[in-house]
Amino acid sequence: MNIDAIVRDNVKKMFPYSSARDDFEGVLERDSIYLDANESPFDNGLNRYPDNKHIELKNLVSNIKNVNVNQLILGNGTDEILDLIVRVFCNPNQDKIITLPPTYGMYDVIAKTNGIENIEIQLKDDFSIDVNKILELNSPKTKILFLCSPNNPTGNSFDIKDLTDLINGFKGIVVVDEAYIDFSSKPSLISLINVSNNIIITQTMSKAYGMAGIRLGMGFSNEKIIHYLNKIKLPYNINILSERKALKELGKADEVKKNISLVLAQRKLLIPFLEKLDFIKKIYKSEANFLLIKVDNANRRYNQLLDKGIVVRDRSNEPLCKNCLRITIGTKNENNILIKTLNEL
Repeated sequence: MNIDAIVRDNVKKMFPYSSARDDFEGVLERDSIYLDANESPFDNGLNRYPDNKHIELKNLVSNIKNVNVNQLILGNGTDEILDLIVRVFCNPNQDKIITLPPTYGMYDVIAKTNGIENIEIQLKDDFSIDVNKILELNSPKTKILFLCSPNNPTGNSFDIKDLTDLINGFKGIVVVDEAYIDFSSKPSLISLINVSNNIIITQTMSKAYGMAGIRLGMGFSNEKIIHYLNKIKLPYNINILSERKALKELGKADEVKKNISLVLAQRKLLIPFLEKLDFIKKIYKSEANFLLIKVDNANRRYNQLLDKGIVVRDRSNEPLCKNCLRITIGTKNENNILIKTLNEL
């Protein structure tokens, strides 16, 4: 695919914002006197702007994910990266994206915010993808296909063949949102960025890495797409505190793996307890850190749990999810309280 041909003309022609530190060519020494960025000179640990290129953090992430530094972009949450993708490729009031509801709601919000039409192709009743219908809608104005796998709120991973068929057959950019990939039995598609130049993989530090509070997302693609995304991103989009925390926590690989294993074990243990409850009609197979369950009356059960101090998510307003609650897998103690409370209901 000729990536340049589908990038917005104004993005191709523009020059990125150049920060004070971007202007400097060479090696910055710790004892240098910084009089270039209009910062406060009084050292309190936060008086200097962060590294606009995130060199140290990118090097660490690239080693963990086994990608080149130039194939990586960091964002203020994955949502920032998703927004950048839409703004690079989609002309307002002209171009379109495709989403597959029920799915992550921010794709639609980002599209509408940018004046982009969202073509919704509903998942099949078993939450699988209607590949043929998507490929039938291929057109020069349909620029981006958003795929969330494992999907939110359904919890299922899509078939690998369906995903690769779409990557190979779609005539635009295919974004595979892998926010929950660390909990899935299926492998990440991140290696495909070296094979197909129309794929972007997004991942997050909010779920398995346990850093939702610092809002740090990751995007992976070929160097050309990453170049365009960096071209329009805001300067200093990752703050110093977030970067420091990420550098610290990413060094705890064993702890992250342990926590993932605990979540998977709790997910497995929770299911048979839920199956015994007569007001739970169905538990959908999950490859994420949550379960989607169909109950007799979602609004009633949601409020009953809320009254007991347990907050879940009512997803009844989503297609195919009538009377469905989404329950995140908590700690062993939290899950025991949940089971006890549900039994009391």
